[in-house]
Amino acid sequence: MKNERIHRNWILGLSVLAVFCLQFSVCCAESVKDLQKKQKKLQAEIEQTNKMLKQTKKDENATLNKLNLIGQNIKTQRRLINTLDNEIVALDREMQQLGSTRDSLQKVLENHKEDYAQMVRQTHYTRLQQAPLLFILSSSNYQQLVRRTRYLQEFAHFRQEQVARIQNTQAEIDTQNELLQANRNDKQTVLSNRKREQENLRRDERKQQNMLNQLKSKEKDLSKKLKQQQKKAADLNKKIDEMVRKQAEKAAKTALTKEQKLLAGGFETNKGRLPWPVENGTIIGHFGKQQHPVYSQVTIDNKGIYIQTTSGSKARAVYKGEVTSCFMVAGTYAVIIQHGNYRTVYSNLSNLNVKQGDKVDTKQIIGTIFTDPEQDQKTELYFQIYKDKNILNPESWIAK
Repeated sequence: MKNERIHRNWILGLSVLAVFCLQFSVCCAESVKDLQKKQKKLQAEIEQTNKMLKQTKKDENATLNKLNLIGQNIKTQRRLINTLDNEIVALDREMQQLGSTRDSLQKVLENHKEDYAQMVRQTHYTRLQQAPLLFILSSSNYQQLVRRTRYLQEFAHFRQEQVARIQNTQAEIDTQNELLQANRNDKQTVLSNRKREQENLRRDERKQQNMLNQLKSKEKDLSKKLKQQQKKAADLNKKIDEMVRKQAEKAAKTALTKEQKLLAGGFETNKGRLPWPVENGTIIGHFGKQQHPVYSQVTIDNKGIYIQTTSGSKARAVYKGEVTSCFMVAGTYAVIIQHGNYRTVYSNLSNLNVKQGDKVDTKQIIGTIFTDPEQDQKTELYFQIYKDKNILNPESWIAK
């Protein structure tokens, strides 16, 4: 009966550990790790935007470029604060589970110690411990001597097992206590980070409002610049659309080659996983219709996405293909790359590393993105995707 009770305690200890490991791996460790990974990514985005802000003109004058970058930072900071909130909840949940497991192991340890103490108190065990040789030699025959020798060996082994169980359970409790302390430290770090990001958010919100007020006071001048930019964008879109349509119509007269079919299939398969056309950047102009950041009555209709990056950045191919066009519009270059019946367009380049007819690989550099001194040193790539003659939303194709 005693051995059965000890065995049950040992099984209980293993069960506690098994349940803890399952809960820890499924419910806690994975979500905390994911949140920490997301937190690092968001912090990298904020650092990238701040780097772009530093490259703007070194004055306090409000510009649309600065306003867009600060607005992007505010969005990222809000997402970061939300991630930190979720991480605090996940750490609290993990600490609760660690504490529960530790308490359960403590009960198992107490049972092990009680079993061992009872065994030590037994007169028979004490006598065996004091005179094991006498116990063997007092055997009435050889068979009894063998049985008593084996019994002493098993008893010694059982005692060693009990001691090992106590030591292992204690070690596991110590591990749980260390994990709990580490989580408490992590939580304090996260709370400090959250406080800092809230202060940054409030600072940027004040800066955004001040800039918005300044820009609205220059409405006449800004309105004139906006019309110029819209005309430039319309001319560029018209030129690109004409060239893509001509290429698509010409291609439609003949069947795609085997190589072109493979390119189209590979491009389509990688939807949502294509690399960005810049190594680092922020989307400041999304696809489709949207409200102007300063003038609520003005609607912008983007035929692609505008990705802002740092000065000197390169544009790169999002997938392997063939360069079908290199042309200039309003002083900057644009490149069209064909991927079967798909085409990608890279505009606002100051110089090119490719020419018409070149075969390019994924992430191959195709040119340097233009930095505009008249637009607050803005370095911005205009990126589009077409399927045949139909324009697509690039944000659905590039990696998140």
